[in-house]
Amino acid sequence: MAQPSTRIGLAGLAVMGQNLALNIAEKGFPISVYNRTTSKVDETVERAKVEGNLPVYGYHDPEAFVHSIQKPRVIIMLVKAGAPVDQTIKTLSAFMEKGDCIIDGGNEWYENTERREKAVAELGLLYLGMGVSGGEEGARNGPSLMPGGSFEAFKYIEDILLKVAAQVPDSGPCVTYIGKGGSGNFVKMIHNGIEYGDMQLIAEAYDVLKSVGKLSNEELQSVFSEWNKGELLSFLIEITADIFGIKDDKGDGYLVDKVLDKTGMKGTGKWTVQQAAELSVAAPTIEASLDARFLSGLKEERVEAAKVFKSGGFGDIVTDHPIDKQQLIDDVRKALYAAKICSYAQGMNLIRAKSIEQGWDLKLGELARIWKGGCIIRAIFLDRIKQAYDRNPNLANLLVDPEFAKEIIDRQSAWRRVVCLAINSGISTPGMSASLAYFDTYRRERLPANLVQAQRDYFGAHTYERVDIEGSYHTEWFKLAKQSRI
Repeated sequence: MAQPSTRIGLAGLAVMGQNLALNIAEKGFPISVYNRTTSKVDETVERAKVEGNLPVYGYHDPEAFVHSIQKPRVIIMLVKAGAPVDQTIKTLSAFMEKGDCIIDGGNEWYENTERREKAVAELGLLYLGMGVSGGEEGARNGPSLMPGGSFEAFKYIEDILLKVAAQVPDSGPCVTYIGKGGSGNFVKMIHNGIEYGDMQLIAEAYDVLKSVGKLSNEELQSVFSEWNKGELLSFLIEITADIFGIKDDKGDGYLVDKVLDKTGMKGTGKWTVQQAAELSVAAPTIEASLDARFLSGLKEERVEAAKVFKSGGFGDIVTDHPIDKQQLIDDVRKALYAAKICSYAQGMNLIRAKSIEQGWDLKLGELARIWKGGCIIRAIFLDRIKQAYDRNPNLANLLVDPEFAKEIIDRQSAWRRVVCLAINSGISTPGMSASLAYFDTYRRERLPANLVQAQRDYFGAHTYERVDIEGSYHTEWFKLAKQSRI
């Protein structure tokens, strides 16, 4: 029996691809699926039957797959970034026609998306690079979607995306047309950079509470569960509380204590930091989180270093005075929130700088809105960010929004206490410390940068400006210093 023509196609059936295909089908859109390894096709079709006889139609042959989709055809790819994307485009475009559309849903470098958009335009095809956040669970039940590229292509698929995306009461589906070119991929990349910062800050809160406060896993679970009812309410805090409650199924105790302290990464955090450098935008919290992952990878070296420094008195963590547990928990909560504001401020500044450079005209408040559900960094706090940009779309920095400024002022004493306690206890809190330094630098009218500029002029004649007279100046510092020594 001939299969009906479907509304959309999806190629690339690893777990994310399978789950997104099932989500689309569940929302009432018949979908064709294809994968180079054909067993994945059969697996997806079988899952569709089990999960509610969903309208998912599997194809082992790329030509039959393409031809099964109604025109103008829309095909989402969810394959590994880089060469596999180019290969998939080559395979599918051979059977596609003018006006058809390809959407890359992977974590791709934004310039690759722009290159591909131009290349497929020569074949008469439209192209979107769409960030998809929410992991496996989000893909199945409602992710945050960040499509960028051809607006015409977006209009083809808008009705599907509005239903497939996470739905948040009062603010709608977590999807919007991001902008031209590779803007969708770029925004997703920065989202991941913010996610790196968030995760690192949470890990530091855990370290201080466990190592200095001596909280047990049961107490940590209780603390994080409580935090998830207030200003820190978020997906990452929720899953952190869950993690502390999972017992080890292969031995005694809790699983979290058996997990090797080496953090992996796939590259989006590194790209974010590289872009920060390219754009001359300070992103120290995100950078600190990336450095922390690099250092975590040096497990064998750290084991040896611990032996070397143990003899110098570095070993068990001791504090000068008894710790008031409840006070510490409260201080760490405040420090975590204040540092988190800095991480998001840095991410938003990166997006704005890139938007200006590329002429993308990105709306920061709208990005905060679509991150409120579905995605990994979803948090109640994003509502506040949206409101800040609604109040002032040209806000220079989240830190100077009146509401956020007040919140930081209210929390800064606790923040400083936590960082000082960590330093004095020999616990590294690179994210919290970097965030505090960022705040302290940004809020100061005058910095010691005058000395650095004077040094540059001394050895390299780079000139300097003055605070009292307009213009550019150069001083023969060496000659003047030599004369003064005579």
